Amino acid sequence: MSLISNEHLQNEAKAYEWIESKIWPHGPQCPHCFEMNRVSKMKGKATRLGLYKCYSCRKQFRVTVGTIFEKSHVPLHLWLQAIYLIAGSKKGISANQLHRTLGVTLKTAWFMGHRIREAMRHGSLAPPMGGEGKTVEADETIFGRADTHPKGPSRKKKNTFKGSVHKNVVMSLVERDGGVRSYHVTGSTANELVPIIKKNVAHETAMMTDRGPWYWQMNDDGTFVSHDMVDHSADEYVRYEDGRQPIHTNTVEGYFSLFKRGMRGTYQHCREKHLHRYLAEFDFRYNNRVKLGVDDEERATRIVKGVQGRRLTYRTPDRVS
Repeated sequence: MSLISNEHLQNEAKAYEWIESKIWPHGPQCPHCFEMNRVSKMKGKATRLGLYKCYSCRKQFRVTVGTIFEKSHVPLHLWLQAIYLIAGSKKGISANQLHRTLGVTLKTAWFMGHRIREAMRHGSLAPPMGGEGKTVEADETIFGRADTHPKGPSRKKKNTFKGSVHKNVVMSLVERDGGVRSYHVTGSTANELVPIIKKNVAHETAMMTDRGPWYWQMNDDGTFVSHDMVDHSADEYVRYEDGRQPIHTNTVEGYFSLFKRGMRGTYQHCREKHLHRYLAEFDFRYNNRVKLGVDDEERATRIVKGVQGRRLTYRTPDRVS
């Protein structure tokens, strides 16, 4: 059976029930005073769908309060359809495609997409990557063009890629047979990249990078078990040593390939201020891929579980991407 034919994707009342079961697994909770016991569902004929009342603080609420769905005029079952489409599209789905498929305006589809990406962002308290016996690859790439300053030309980036001072720099950390974390950084320098690596990777990890000069002294203090580099300038892309994992950065470069195919082929344009959300989208799908035992429906469920506290309130942008 098609996933889109599920009841909660076609019926508004079922959509509320399904989302409540994911966000409130232990029963409804007041978002204002966090009361769970003195809460009941309102059942009047003129009552809005999914409306509850808290008899502790005397306020009414729905499951959408404090989430990406709050104060949205788009029916909740259409939100769920959008989530399923984004969760199941390996290279993303454009705002124009959502606009045509869901029957909403282009501006609405654009805003829905960004709200859903916000729900896909991982938290700052995520545990370190890697660990004993694990390998993490680090690399950086350039993408798009930095936003122009309102009173002058594009600000110059501190990156050493030839001819790319006006480009955005993205650094990714990929654990082999594991997840990825990507960051939009201001430039490719040791002071910018190394602290991010040390903050996000466990000390028991074997690190692998290319021979970018910003990595040369990364492990001088013995932070990691080992740090190996491959020299792409000498046409070295993989090196084998007895009893060790192959030394390469092919895994993280494969992730960059997927990211750029999606950004260039599907989204085509991305303002710098929104880049972190597109990175969150591609990170999320990579971290919840089929190889790790996550199918499309479970991926959509995990997005819904992340909608709380992620409401966006900025106005419709002057340019849609």
